[in-house]
Amino acid sequence: MLRALTEAGASVRLVIREGSSESRLGDLSAVEEVVTTPDLFRQSVEWWAKAFEGIDTVIHVAWYAEPGKYLHSAENIVCLEGTLRMAQAAALAGVRRFVGVGTCFEYDLSAGMLSTDTPLRPISPYAGAKAAVFMALSQWLPLHGIAFAWCRLFYLFGEGEDERRLFPYLRAQLSAGNPVELTSGNQIRDFMDVRDAGKQIADIGLGDKTGPVNICSGTPVTVRQIAERVADEYNRRDLLRFGARPDNLVDPPCVVGLTG
Repeated sequence: MLRALTEAGASVRLVIREGSSESRLGDLSAVEEVVTTPDLFRQSVEWWAKAFEGIDTVIHVAWYAEPGKYLHSAENIVCLEGTLRMAQAAALAGVRRFVGVGTCFEYDLSAGMLSTDTPLRPISPYAGAKAAVFMALSQWLPLHGIAFAWCRLFYLFGEGEDERRLFPYLRAQLSAGNPVELTSGNQIRDFMDVRDAGKQIADIGLGDKTGPVNICSGTPVTVRQIAERVADEYNRRDLLRFGARPDNLVDPPCVVGLTG
């Protein structure tokens, strides 16, 4: 997202955690100031109001998202509360536009093909906290003259990805010549490169669209197809072990975003 904002000629103030490496963010030529904090979700309204001084648009992409833990973590409540304080501060600071990042898990996933008109039915603390932020801010921010957009992410992959996620796991095993243990692979998903997702969010931040927006490819693909494509990079489909892991019975069979 920062790369896209830089290419668009935006001037950026970054708020990041203390100890978070700026080097992994790449080109910082668009960054006029870096503000650090030990925990951005526990800062006060007053602290955020000062951080937002002179800012036209806030793009809020932070959240607790440790793989394997984030769906049911109590940190989701902390993130929810901290985000509401950020919104209050945005109003105090005269911010014109606020863009937040949600998740496809807010939706009733039984629909399979998900549009922004699909009813919400979160079934985890993570999705519930995201949906709560969306519901609250979509009502509160416009009352204070702030345009609000909510970007719902689907399945991301790409640079900087945690090694515990699907794509890094596939590449690590295949490059080492080790078997890749997978479920049936029949799950249908909507995968998008994080670079494309970042550009879409940046474009929304710089534009005038409001309300919920799906950040997705709109292209259905099975996990099996994804695994086979990555395996073909190594010419090692023989290492794929579909069915070695049981399918998650509560995992939705199809999660694909609809754009427009």
